Amino acid sequence: MFVVCLDGSLPAYHLHRGFGAGARNWLLQFEGGGWCNDIESCLERAKSRRGSTRYMTKWEVFSGILSNNASLNPDFYNWNRVKLRYCDGASFAGDAVFKNGTSLLYFRGQKIWEAIILDLLPKGLGQARKALLSGCSAGGLASFLHCNNFTKYLPSDASVKCLSDAGFFLDERDITSNHTMRYFVKDLVSLQGVEKNLDENCTASSLDFPELCFFPQYALKFITTPFFILNSAYDVYQFHHILVPSSADPHGHWNRCKLNPAACNPEQLNTLQEFRRDMIVAMGLFYKYSRRGGLFINSCFAHCQSESQDTWFSADSPRVHSKTIAEAVGDWYFSRRITKEIDCPYPCDTTCHNLIP
Repeated sequence: MFVVCLDGSLPAYHLHRGFGAGARNWLLQFEGGGWCNDIESCLERAKSRRGSTRYMTKWEVFSGILSNNASLNPDFYNWNRVKLRYCDGASFAGDAVFKNGTSLLYFRGQKIWEAIILDLLPKGLGQARKALLSGCSAGGLASFLHCNNFTKYLPSDASVKCLSDAGFFLDERDITSNHTMRYFVKDLVSLQGVEKNLDENCTASSLDFPELCFFPQYALKFITTPFFILNSAYDVYQFHHILVPSSADPHGHWNRCKLNPAACNPEQLNTLQEFRRDMIVAMGLFYKYSRRGGLFINSCFAHCQSESQDTWFSADSPRVHSKTIAEAVGDWYFSRRITKEIDCPYPCDTTCHNLIP
């Protein structure tokens, strides 16, 4: 069984050892970077750092939630911190091979996840007292997909929790009422052999459309491990690729609005507010009934806020109810206080860093 990236290169992770009181605590961070759902896009991906360790940097900057500086990351700075490099195209969840005589692609995300965990267990993860599985974007989605499984590897008396940053991708129609994202996911799940690795209770309850369990809103209620959802209500990736993909706006009516929310006309703003409402509704049961869950939904036009120092924890970080993201996550993880923060709608939040690519 080959445990390899899309192009056949070996997978990788970066480990920064914990120290002092954090020596037996572990933070694992799934790297993000989109997906590929057809042979053409996966072949392209295999020639980049998103599909091959051959193109990756040997060194990674650990900042934000991965920082080892107590003043920049007060709750997790002295933990063992691991970045799992992303080199499949299905949020570490596929298990298939494609070959047609000329092209060969390995969809081994699930096996990469399992191999990295098995490699880390004898390095101390197997004796962890505290553990947090996190990730951003496609890595945030991986946190949803692997959270329950992660718990099974760790000591039964360990405190194990999961965090998704910008991974709550909605099963939402685009502005032309097409299910662009749903069809994308259907192709991805089929191509990369993901279905057998999705939560069995979820797929059993979604028998007609088991691929829907790739979406966090359907998988969430089957996650039994304490979970924290960090997301922007106007997530830039979702705004640009789920709500207003280029296929839905061939004449570019949304181009100015996409680059600058202040340039959106009233109708466009209304569409964005409806998207925010749908996201909050999709999290409604979790918000109301999850006793061990946490939530930080701000109104910034951003995508991924835990790995960047200025949005994670700094003097001018985004805040909801005067709480930074780092404080919210720390309060939740250490059960200092209940953390379920939902921001008022755009444009009310003056602390935002609107990070539009």
